[in-house]
Amino acid sequence: MALARQGARRRLGLLVSGVLLLAGCGSTDAGPVAATSQPTSTASRSFGPGAAGGGDPYFPSYGNGGYDVAHYTVQVRYDPATDRLSGTTTLRATATANLSTFNLDLAGLTVRSVTVDGAKAGHARTDDELVVTPATPLTSGNGFVVEIGYDGVPAALHHKELGEGGWLHTSDGAVALGQPESASTWFPVNDHPSDKATYDFEITVPKDLTAVSNGVPKGRTVRGDWATFAWSEGAPMASYLTTVVIGKFRVTTGKHKGRPVYSAVTTKVADGAPDRSVARTVEVADYLESVFGPYPFDAYGGVVVADDRVRYALETQSRPVYSAGFFRQGDNTEVVAHELGHQWFGDSVSLFRWQDIWLNEGLATYAEWLWAEHTGSSTVQSTFDQTYATASGQVWRTPPGRPGVQSLFGRSVYDRGGMTVHALRVAVGDTAFFTILRSWAAEKKYGNATTADFVALAERVSHKKLDKLFDAWLYGTERPPTPKPL
Repeated sequence: MALARQGARRRLGLLVSGVLLLAGCGSTDAGPVAATSQPTSTASRSFGPGAAGGGDPYFPSYGNGGYDVAHYTVQVRYDPATDRLSGTTTLRATATANLSTFNLDLAGLTVRSVTVDGAKAGHARTDDELVVTPATPLTSGNGFVVEIGYDGVPAALHHKELGEGGWLHTSDGAVALGQPESASTWFPVNDHPSDKATYDFEITVPKDLTAVSNGVPKGRTVRGDWATFAWSEGAPMASYLTTVVIGKFRVTTGKHKGRPVYSAVTTKVADGAPDRSVARTVEVADYLESVFGPYPFDAYGGVVVADDRVRYALETQSRPVYSAGFFRQGDNTEVVAHELGHQWFGDSVSLFRWQDIWLNEGLATYAEWLWAEHTGSSTVQSTFDQTYATASGQVWRTPPGRPGVQSLFGRSVYDRGGMTVHALRVAVGDTAFFTILRSWAAEKKYGNATTADFVALAERVSHKKLDKLFDAWLYGTERPPTPKPL
């Protein structure tokens, strides 16, 4: 995620004058898998309910326990005139415990029907939890298929610390977007990045509108006054990286290295800086590929929206979404570099727990610094020096390795996170440093990882002990000394 805040625009951060700050392991299968349920005697087994939360220290209620989702098929129909959504979501999963019941995250919408392996299942709601009781208990290790029908008026999610996200009804359609959660406002989901899955989307809207989502575009079909847009993301994706953006757009399409390119800019803003900036997506991606290794997904693109509630950019997988505010001062490829850096760090390599958000934002910030050096606007070292010299006391008092929920998207995570990456580079030297980044992207591709994993890999590649460096930069509450080679 890239944040915008008040102040003069600087090259060292994703800053846009006049835009307010607002924030806002599962399967590693590369595609859909078939359910593998087998008739199994349950008479001698003990069954219990799956956990109603994934146990994340920062967000204990996010996600659910007892199963691992491999694939979602999400089919929704949305009418902006009435703000009503109806949908059917089918998920293929594997039980990781003997389950009498299991939970899914679903905010606000009304469930009309649930089946498990084709048999009618019981269901009940507890706040934003959907509790499913299959007709036959689920045995650990067996696959199962759940189909859920639902409808209603989808709503936004409000976080005191993190801002507004989820399903946002707009003047010409809707935007489903947000971090750390948003997916549960429009489909039932195991809503935590530790359970990544592949996705197919079918989004039906009035035929004069466009519906953009993740992955490869699979075509548009029209029936009467309605059009259905199909999208497919074949690489495992964390649920908060899913998106749908509905409205009127200037759409550009093409091919790059055999992959589809699909970008959309809202017609609410004049043709200009947003279009030019997003059009450089493949150029930026190619540069980052030369640094981080192969681009990890099957499609490229970007979406620009104009809504006062979306004052950030988010690295929605394969097709980031940008607030139009980032382009008010002209072309801005820095924000594009930041969100594309996330395609490697945050999207392909994802978090196990939200505390480690610096792994996403620190590395994406560094991608932005590298791009600025590549384009000649500033060097990485000068950006580090300026950030180090001007960082507020709050940045140094807030350890990015454990920022707390209130500072999850604070400047320490971004600025000090980026400085931590540069401190590592200075300590180990360029050869080892860039090998670390490429190895991290390759070895953890499509998976989940922790800060401890990153430190271990950095020590293995560099053949240096780095615990003191990371302790100071990630967990200390005072400004560390300027970094030096080890």
